[in-house]
Amino acid sequence: MTDWVQRWKNGEIGWHRNTPNTKLIKFIDCLELQVGDTVFVPLCGKSQDIAYFVKQGYQVIGVELSAFAIESFFNEQEIEYSVQKTTEFDIYSADNIRIFCGDYFNLNSGHLSEVKAVYDRASLIALPAELRLKYAQHLYVIIPKDCRILLLTLNYPQTQISGPPFAVNKAEVESLFGKWFECQQLECFNDIENEPKYQRQNVDFIEKSAYCLKYK
Repeated sequence: MTDWVQRWKNGEIGWHRNTPNTKLIKFIDCLELQVGDTVFVPLCGKSQDIAYFVKQGYQVIGVELSAFAIESFFNEQEIEYSVQKTTEFDIYSADNIRIFCGDYFNLNSGHLSEVKAVYDRASLIALPAELRLKYAQHLYVIIPKDCRILLLTLNYPQTQISGPPFAVNKAEVESLFGKWFECQQLECFNDIENEPKYQRQNVDFIEKSAYCLKYK
């Protein structure tokens, strides 16, 4: 966790994108959101996807360990915010946005009672294997039971290059979530041509997948 915070301070955030994720734009309808609904974005960083959700008329709840990332988001978006300190979190709030600064595993169902959907672009794949099962189990516990999840993953030969982001294949997605969710793979394609970092390491392929998870 300390390493994660330090990466933000050092600007080592190769996963961050300065535009909304194209797969979010393409597959947002799978979440079946209504205007005013609330989306949970775990490990949200300073993602442009937060602003995208708000522009579509939705509320956003995020959780992020790095206060630097959260403050960068609000400052770069030129959004005024307030901070409420609690025992476990510093809660950054603005119109339509609430971000819990602290440990994801300290969230409980009360924090997310109004959530209608979850958007995971860079949470699951940010975690090493030993934490991914714990992450999935905790997510199941804290979100309402009518939520849908839009999950984006990467898969590549982990023996050829180390993470993060870590490789998560379809079998692992089904192993992690299949007990509770129908795991529909919306898309899967090899994008190695657009990933110079992986090309330089002679990685054979990098599959990018999108899943829609629906409660059984």
